[in-house]
Amino acid sequence: MHIKTSKDIMLYFESKVNDNSKTIVLELLESNILEIGYKSFIDLAQIYFYKMLTPIKISDDTLHLTFQKLNQSNSFHKSDNTSDEKYGVESEFFAIEKGSKFSFLYHYRQALNLVKLKTKSKILNLGINKGDEFKIIKDILDSENFNSKKLVGIDYSQTAIKYANESFNDTNISFISHDINNLDNLNLGKFDLIITIGTLQSVNIDFKKTFMNLIQNYLEINGAIVMGFPNCRWIDGEMVYGATVPNYNFSEMSRVIKDIYFCKKYLQQKKYRVTITGKDYLFLVATKFGID
Repeated sequence: MHIKTSKDIMLYFESKVNDNSKTIVLELLESNILEIGYKSFIDLAQIYFYKMLTPIKISDDTLHLTFQKLNQSNSFHKSDNTSDEKYGVESEFFAIEKGSKFSFLYHYRQALNLVKLKTKSKILNLGINKGDEFKIIKDILDSENFNSKKLVGIDYSQTAIKYANESFNDTNISFISHDINNLDNLNLGKFDLIITIGTLQSVNIDFKKTFMNLIQNYLEINGAIVMGFPNCRWIDGEMVYGATVPNYNFSEMSRVIKDIYFCKKYLQQKKYRVTITGKDYLFLVATKFGID
């Protein structure tokens, strides 16, 4: 077997993709795989909406890399569900476990570290769904520090909030089913940390108006905010890198860049230090200048 270049492999892979192959098998020298790197093969799979299975050694120096086509219709992004429970317990979205994905978990934890989570006493999460972001916070903190905080999670889905209430028995956490567009009806007061992951970009929310309302009316003067902007798609249970917008079948990042730029500029005008981190989710972290 001869050494294959990255170009050879991609051309072969593309030919199989064009034939709509549900499974693609590459037979490669182990030395060739190690030279290119397993990460590159995982990237190749994601580009064409496949996932790479566990490599199988078929001889002393040869392996099979097998790629399985993702079911692109199995995605909440393509759901035609327009009911109030589009993100409820029966939805594809609810089945997502962001906290199990290292790319999300690492950067979310880093964002919480940047805002000095341990010093925050009152935390608001918009779009909490089943409570994933609060679970991570609880895992990070010792019980004494966690129990000293007040956490409020809000989501429109009644079934998701019911699930969250049943999953957490902590008296310092409140879960509320409510429309974020009408947040002012709740008389929540102000918070020293606001978290919202992939929520304000929803089609039924006025992004700029809601964002500015949060900063002006719900964030303490020395508070901090963590915003997560999805730069991925959830397809067939896989987190596939790359933002998407309607009418595009490939990654198109104009909207997410535009939204991040707007938020960053607005916050900087109000004397916040803004950091952008992340990969599959881009995290905007803002803290007030002079707050150590």
